[in-house]
Amino acid sequence: MNFSVTDNDFFKETSLLSKEEKKGTVIHKSPSNIALIKYWGKHGVQLPNNPSLSFTLTNAFTETKLHYQTKAENESKSEISLEFWFENKKNEKFEQKIHKFLESLLPTQPFLGFVHLKIYSQNSFPHSAGIASSASSMATLALCLCDLEKQLLNTLENKEEFYQKASYLARLGSGSAARSVYSNIPITTWGQTNAIENTSDLYASPYSLPIHDIFQNYQDTILIVSAEEKSVSSRAGHALMETNPFAQTRYELAHSNLQKLITALEKGDTKTFIEVVENEAFVLHALMMCSSPPFILMETGTLTIIKKIQKFRKDNNIPICFTLDAGANVHVLYPNKYKNECLDFIERKLKPFCFEGKYLKDQLPVNSNQ
Repeated sequence: MNFSVTDNDFFKETSLLSKEEKKGTVIHKSPSNIALIKYWGKHGVQLPNNPSLSFTLTNAFTETKLHYQTKAENESKSEISLEFWFENKKNEKFEQKIHKFLESLLPTQPFLGFVHLKIYSQNSFPHSAGIASSASSMATLALCLCDLEKQLLNTLENKEEFYQKASYLARLGSGSAARSVYSNIPITTWGQTNAIENTSDLYASPYSLPIHDIFQNYQDTILIVSAEEKSVSSRAGHALMETNPFAQTRYELAHSNLQKLITALEKGDTKTFIEVVENEAFVLHALMMCSSPPFILMETGTLTIIKKIQKFRKDNNIPICFTLDAGANVHVLYPNKYKNECLDFIERKLKPFCFEGKYLKDQLPVNSNQ
């Protein structure tokens, strides 16, 4: 299914709504993801300036339960009616954010104004652990909204259409969330590129090219270097790319690195994989430091951990590497066959540099149909 660039393609006539009262519950779970080819810089409404590719995680996820009931005849259908709970507690801050997001969808998703919504959300990881949860939380909300539309309007019966629209909606809430709707797909891409067929700026897609066995069940241990809120939000960081003097060079590099990574994933070339993945992490943070005003999200512990990973790789000839998101925490990536050696190294040498000794063991899901 191919959507055009206009939001009108997603408009569903509210006349399709049944006149009888409807109520029910939908539940979805979405994982976090870690980008290997980074998305940094956007245009339009959450459209990426370069394609990105990410590993889907398994253990770090958000689960959302959405209760809905159609409004009475005399109630306004042009307003969002919402209550939101996070981890079994009413959360006004999150509720305001979700309310604003749903309001922004009303012009193209008018059926949202015809229901009362109660949303309950929780993470499998501590919210204060320093792992960005916007990808998993907005992805699972988008899946719930598509399920709601399906139940109210009898649309989205096609599986591919369902997930493409969920990815489209998730993208509007958080760009990286577009890649988190595919919970059982180990690698996803987002952003149009000639290197991969059927890619789009509007929604993410399951990675469709060959993947060597060495990258199956790949491990990702997330080291919590800092649990503090970032000094500069990702949204603000993206905006600063508009005046970054190295922006165009970065976008060209992303396409080049993506092509290298595609070849490495197919051939099982861990050396090139490591070179590309670590380069992307460094470039992301270099762009932050070259912004105006500049900002630094890495901490002292981040740099210490990076150096220790690179030394361990050289000394032991084990293909372990790192990547970073837009924060201080370090994702340690390594093949499943080296899991014992890498976890022992992390416990002995890297744990002391983690906030309260915290790290989370994660991995890619086993490849299956969504």
